[in-house]
Amino acid sequence: MPPRKPSQPPATSGQTAMARPIVSSAHLVSPHSAQMSEFEFGLIVAGNAFHRWVVHCMSAAGLKDLTALDVLVLHHVTHRARDKRLADIAFIMNVEDTHLINYSLKKLQGLGVVESSKNGKEVTYGPTEAGKDFVTRYREIREGCLINALKADDALNHDIGELARLLRVLSGMYDQAARSAASL
Repeated sequence: MPPRKPSQPPATSGQTAMARPIVSSAHLVSPHSAQMSEFEFGLIVAGNAFHRWVVHCMSAAGLKDLTALDVLVLHHVTHRARDKRLADIAFIMNVEDTHLINYSLKKLQGLGVVESSKNGKEVTYGPTEAGKDFVTRYREIREGCLINALKADDALNHDIGELARLLRVLSGMYDQAARSAASL
């Protein structure tokens, strides 16, 4: 039996067969916004590439066997040299399940790169000196492997800034859509 050809989304007005959107789920392409399906596919691919990058970069810095979330939690705990509460970390990272953040914090504590402190009933987390050292090494590797590879100029940096702004706007739209779907 010959292999099935992947289904293509229908061409929209003004599109040729060659200009069809590149999507992961043709059945979700809307005639009102094929671009949203293209964006979602790009987000999936970019998100997975970013997660792979942060894990490999931290591994190169000497801290191995972490998940992408573990690395990002360590970076956030180190952010602005202020201790953070579990709820604040989850809120800023837009992670609904605080158990995931808590698991990462416990793992990072076990590795000696994060420490907790208690002030009354409140527990906060901050990096240890070893944690700061790994983050510093991560930054050095990031500069050498990623930032220098960009050969960023002012126009590219402007585009990246605009993309970051657009991602923040779209995250709000997805959050609102999630609330709407949850109420159905």
